[in-house]
Amino acid sequence: MSEPQRTPAIADEAPSPDYITDYDRRHFATYLCLLYAAGEGQSDEEISRNILEIDPNCEPDRARRTLHSHLNRARWLAESGYQTLLET
Repeated sequence: MSEPQRTPAIADEAPSPDYITDYDRRHFATYLCLLYAAGEGQSDEEISRNILEIDPNCEPDRARRTLHSHLNRARWLAESGYQTLLET
């Protein structure tokens, strides 16, 4: 019997080059969840806890830094980064 698929571990900082990385590819679902949650008006604390699995009460700086890094990357992918997928 195979193991259930798990969400890949989240780094404290998302990548920032102007091309899509392997990390980005592994975390597309996470990026989509972040964009959806932010668009629905969920608080940073809710998003950090529920999507990134970081407790903002225990690690407030890490939660904030990780969320903003990944949300910025998700927005870049949605606004312009996706174009690199179309070029391949």
